[in-house]
Amino acid sequence: MITPNETAKSWRTQKREAAVQLYLSGADGEAGALVGARVAGYPLSLNLCPVTDWIDPEEIDGAAAGVIQVDPGTPASIKRFQKLASATQTPLIAAAFDPPLALVRSLIRSGAHDVVPLPLDLAELETSLAPIRDELTARSSSAASGHAKLVTVIKSVGGVGATALLSQLAIRFAANETSAGREACLIDLDVQFGDAAFQLGIKPSLTLADLVDAGSRVDGDLLRATTTQHPSGLNVIAAPAEMMPLEALTSDQIIEIVDIAKREFGTVFLDLPTNWTNWSLSLLARSDVVMLVTEMSVASLHRARRQLELIRQQELDELDVRIIVNRQEKGLFKTISPADVRKALGREISYTIANDFPVVRAAIDRGVPIAEVKRKSAVGRDIDLLEAGIAGALGLAR
Repeated sequence: MITPNETAKSWRTQKREAAVQLYLSGADGEAGALVGARVAGYPLSLNLCPVTDWIDPEEIDGAAAGVIQVDPGTPASIKRFQKLASATQTPLIAAAFDPPLALVRSLIRSGAHDVVPLPLDLAELETSLAPIRDELTARSSSAASGHAKLVTVIKSVGGVGATALLSQLAIRFAANETSAGREACLIDLDVQFGDAAFQLGIKPSLTLADLVDAGSRVDGDLLRATTTQHPSGLNVIAAPAEMMPLEALTSDQIIEIVDIAKREFGTVFLDLPTNWTNWSLSLLARSDVVMLVTEMSVASLHRARRQLELIRQQELDELDVRIIVNRQEKGLFKTISPADVRKALGREISYTIANDFPVVRAAIDRGVPIAEVKRKSAVGRDIDLLEAGIAGALGLAR
């Protein structure tokens, strides 16, 4: 179930605590005393390196801030700072011995949040970091006060119609959100077989692969530029056009993209791949609602039970997991009853979706809501009930 080259415990629910990364050529004086200390609420991490050594932007991504030593007499160190500032969104502070005013102005124009004197002083650093801390706190509070929610869809097994169900649910949800002045987004994270864009009838020019390639440059503007909007108002980030290895993505990378999407759009739907990997487990653990889609077949229910067992083994019992039975057959000839499902899974069915292949297929082929194919249908009514239930779980009125 989990990618073989990863351990089952290397996924995480939250990012590690952000630190202030110090890149200095030496640890003399106050710099040595700051190692292991906390300034402006952040732990300090000291990295000793020559002032001309290149700093990989990925090393500093995710830090609260970076303090980079600059030598006024070494142009290469100044160039290093300028290149790093253009390659990362992490706030940078330049540090130098007796920096001339012209250098200070040049560094500020290059993207430095501040310039502090060396050797480092605790009070000086606190003063320099305080505005960065306040900005990060305000941004976090703003995101928390908004309606930022995550709905994750997992499948008992491939082929249960989870993507088709999610696509129809998401466009119904987005239409209701648009009426309320809010937005919604669907991210297709099935990086090998995802076809949500196809099922929605849209042709994206950019995909998830472009966000991954952008690395630390991803922000709200780039993420919005990568989305393709469905007529319902749903913003879609499509799966890569070419197959991508699951292990090519990292938890830090994907969590950052999803967090930005939540800040930008509010409610975000995720279509996860069938096979588990550390980054998909990390996203599952952060979800507000999890939809486990299965069918009334022995094989599908067996796999659904294994999915629930995996969730239990990872100590994620507190997750709000909704069991969705898709393509439910009604009539005298069905061989498995809802009672059989409850017995097999050890929990109640949350929603059932009627089996109406002709209507669903026509909606997929046209990329439109089921109601546009057939105004009144059993499958349409079931999806409306599901949408209202998910909205209610997220605290949204319908």
